[in-house]
Amino acid sequence: MAPAFRPRLSALSQFLRTPSVGRTVVTLLSFALVLLLLVNLTVFVMTRRTAAFNETVDHAQQARLVSQQVLNRLVDAETGQRGFMLTAQPSYLAIHDEAIAALPNLFSTLSGLTVADPELAPRVERIRDLSDQRLGVMERSITLARTGRIGEAVSVVRGGEGKVLMDQMRIEIAAIDRLQDSRIERLTRESEAAANFTLAINVFAGLLIVILAGIVGWIVRRYLMDMRDAQMAMDRLNAGLENQVRDRTAALSRANDEIQRFAYIVSHDLRAPLVNVMGYTSELEQAGKVIDRQMTAVETKVPEIVERDALVAVREDVPEAIGFIRASTAKMDRLINAILKLSREGRRTPVSETLPMTDIVQAIADSVRHQTDAADAEIVVEDLPSIQSDRLSIEQIFGNLVDNAVKYLEPSRPGRIVVSGETAGDEVIYRVADNGRGVSDRDHERIFELFRRSGKQDRPGEGLGLAFVRNSVRRLGGTIDLESELGKGSTFVLKFPKRLVLSETGDLS
Repeated sequence: MAPAFRPRLSALSQFLRTPSVGRTVVTLLSFALVLLLLVNLTVFVMTRRTAAFNETVDHAQQARLVSQQVLNRLVDAETGQRGFMLTAQPSYLAIHDEAIAALPNLFSTLSGLTVADPELAPRVERIRDLSDQRLGVMERSITLARTGRIGEAVSVVRGGEGKVLMDQMRIEIAAIDRLQDSRIERLTRESEAAANFTLAINVFAGLLIVILAGIVGWIVRRYLMDMRDAQMAMDRLNAGLENQVRDRTAALSRANDEIQRFAYIVSHDLRAPLVNVMGYTSELEQAGKVIDRQMTAVETKVPEIVERDALVAVREDVPEAIGFIRASTAKMDRLINAILKLSREGRRTPVSETLPMTDIVQAIADSVRHQTDAADAEIVVEDLPSIQSDRLSIEQIFGNLVDNAVKYLEPSRPGRIVVSGETAGDEVIYRVADNGRGVSDRDHERIFELFRRSGKQDRPGEGLGLAFVRNSVRRLGGTIDLESELGKGSTFVLKFPKRLVLSETGDLS
């Protein structure tokens, strides 16, 4: 096994030592992974804190409820005692006895809730002692009343010992309530601080992801523009300078290899952290819902301890940050898909065949008829000369141009798109003309560049369509030019050789 890994380790070491686009992207991906780990750790800690907070609040509410039930049962016992002394009716003693019978279970539950609490356990024992004393006083008065010594029983009640004991129990129970309120308030502040910290971490992560997407896009654009410049430089070379052609071809091949390696990194390594960000964003959203439910419960039961800023952070700021992260990752995903489309098209081998251009373009026009009907527009396909070329590339070229023409029609007038063609020597010339918005003179070249668009940006797109079209036209040995005036429409002029001649390797000869 070890010898099999040595070439891979050597290649990795060489890759890390050599400055390249791949090494830059790997560095960015490493940073993204560290960022994802930080977000994951933050979500995990926040989830644990929320669970602990929920458990503490629930425990405190149960202790408060049981202590109040103890007091209520003692009050019921007093009620039965006094009713019996006033009326001598045994039915009142049933109320008294029922209340006393429930007290042992209540004290057992209360002790179980506070047994490990050094602050609450002594107070619970104090309440138990006071309860026993109060029951003893009640039992003396009831015994005297049963034996007919009503005066002595009334004296026991009027002595005030029972009231003093009940007041002391109320003081102890109120102390338990205050202690629990203090704890809940402290935990709430800690939970709010943790939520705000998590929000800050995720907003920061979202911003870094956007910056990372911009850097990757800039690197891709730079390399693709370098490729374009290299191709244009080759077009200007003299056909007789064979050595120079071979040198430039080798340089272009290296650039193509680098782009393909970069596309591989984008398609696998860059998409993986992007998917993780989407997953962790969903987990964060679920954690936010848990916090929101708990805050709602606390707000319902103890509204005075809930701060408005905490509610706003949980119900508005966190969802807004999550939406921002999702929008950023979606945009990055669209950019990756567009880049991969360019890369795949560059690696495909063209297949030359005779193409009935009129039928092909008419089928494209029919496929967008629902759009043209909705826009009160028409597409006119004139008789087009046939051509011997790659069908898929031709369909994509004219499909993009027709889609663009439909997308940028001028709503103030009926739309009209005309596709025409003619033969000129060894070339076939096609024109796609429309009466849409048109393109400003300064943008005639710009719209063919990657990630560049012209005019008002009120239509969906990433600025890759026309760059893809020009790249495909050039691969077929042709050229594309634009004739346009702002506000009056545009005409794309395409020139192709009549016959696409391929070498044995599938490249243009």
